[in-house]
Parts: sequence; C-alpha cells; structure tokens
Amino acid sequence: MYRQPAHRSQSAHEGWRTPDVARSGELEALIALEQIGTRLRFSRNQEIYAQGESGGFWCQVVAGAVRITKLRSDGRRHIAEFCFTGDAFGLDRAAEREFSAEAVVDAVVMRYPRAATERLIDNNPVVARLLRDMTLKSLAAAQSRLALLGRTTAGERVASFLLELSERSDDRKRVELPMCRCDIADYLGLTAETVCRELSDLKRRKVIEVSPHSVRLLERFTLEAIGDE
Repeated sequence: MYRQPAHRSQSAHEGWRTPDVARSGELEALIALEQIGTRLRFSRNQEIYAQGESGGFWCQVVAGAVRITKLRSDGRRHIAEFCFTGDAFGLDRAAEREFSAEAVVDAVVMRYPRAATERLIDNNPVVARLLRDMTLKSLAAAQSRLALLGRTTAGERVASFLLELSERSDDRKRVELPMCRCDIADYLGLTAETVCRELSDLKRRKVIEVSPHSVRLLERFTLEAIGDE
C-alpha cells in the first residue's frame, strides 16, 4: 500500500508558503482563496472531473497525487501531467475540459469556482499574483515535458522522468512513485514493459534502488548523464 510521504503537508497553503508570506500579504490572500474553495476527498483512481465537462472551476492538490489524462480516438490513454501537493490543475479557460483528472492514490483536493476566483483577482492584486505564479509554473512544467518527450531513447526518458520528480520533491535523493508503471508508460509514451526494463537496468547498474512506490537515486550524476545523452 502506498503511504503519503512524511514531508507532504495536509495544508492547502503549503504549496505557496514562503518565509515572507506574512509580510507580503500572501497569508490574507490564501485565506481569501480558501474561503471560496471546497475541500474534497477522492479515492484511488476516482475521477475528479471528466474530459468534455464544463470548466467552471480549478483545483489544487492538498495531499496525494493526481494525473491529467486524455483518451485518444483509438482508445489509447495519454497522461499529460502528474500533480502533487501544492500543484494547481484545470486552470485553462476552455468552455469544456480537453483532459480529465483522476486521483492516482487517495487524494485531498481544493476546488475553486472560476467566477469567484476572478472576482478575487479583480479585487486583490496579491491573489492575482499567486494565480499568475501558478499559471507560469504549469507552463514551465509543460515545457519540461516537451523536452522530456524529445528524448530519443527509452532510457533517456525514464532517467529524465526520475530527475523531474526529484526536482519537485523535498528529498532530492528519494523519489516517490505513487503511480503505477502503466501510468509512467502513458506519460512517457512507452510501454509498461519498457519502463520496467529500464528501471531494472538502472537498478542493475547501481544507479538507483527500486521499491514498489519509490526510487532512491544512488548515482545522480550518472542519471543526469543518461538523461542528457
């Protein structure tokens, strides 16, 4: 059974909190956001919103993990993003969702109505700045994913994926993998068998240690070299 990492906070504000929050007025802005939000719990694999659904709200992960997915016309699944504590998703302004969102494991999510959020943005420049920063973070993640998918070999993609998760974690030597190997494969454009084979190869070379729901990076420089090949 996957257990939530100890460093993942249950606070809806954790993803935004900095030492200067109180001085910058961000604490009041975060409280204002929380007042318009609804805290929801989702079980493993439960749908948060569906592809084609009205986009009248956006969400932020409080605990757990969420995958953003799209079903292609031929039935294949494409995973566009994994979201963890503090990450926002569903920020686009499309009338209908182009992607669905599902809980990877048991998750807690704050849901914010778009109309109420826009009123806050109009009246509170600090809230506007927070939402801008979240949007820029999502854009940066999308650009990183494009770079990841541009890797030629399966080994490069898997190595880059582990490094990407490491950069997003509080512990750069241990990467949590709440998602299954099939999820990783659909994110990287590979098969689950290929993902397992590449992880096993890295383990054999003593670059990583593999557990069911985590990976320890033993030779980060080697992993970076593989990802940059």
